Amino acid sequence: MTTLPTTRIGELNRRLTLQAPVEDADGAGGSTRSYTSVATLWAKVDPVSARYDMVAAATGATVTHRIVIRSGPDVTVRHRLTEGERVYRVVSVRDEDSSRRFRVIHAEERMG
Repeated sequence: MTTLPTTRIGELNRRLTLQAPVEDADGAGGSTRSYTSVATLWAKVDPVSARYDMVAAATGATVTHRIVIRSGPDVTVRHRLTEGERVYRVVSVRDEDSSRRFRVIHAEERMG
């Protein structure tokens, strides 16, 4: 028996850009990472939790989000999603249910 998806298509009301990493040699034996846009997606974005912390001697908050998109593009933890200046780092990806119509992305956004 197939379960019904918990997300309705009309709830995907935010426009996000899926970006993939690009590694370039830095000339000193290492590499630098930049990102290139690979797709524009409609999504549902729900904040889940927030925590305040210190990263690289800077205080701020890390907000976790549950992002739902339609199945289609391959999304991995190497990707990130952007919405204007906001950057969502992909932490995990799974199907919403057995229908495989929607994909749930758990992501983190650094603020501050």
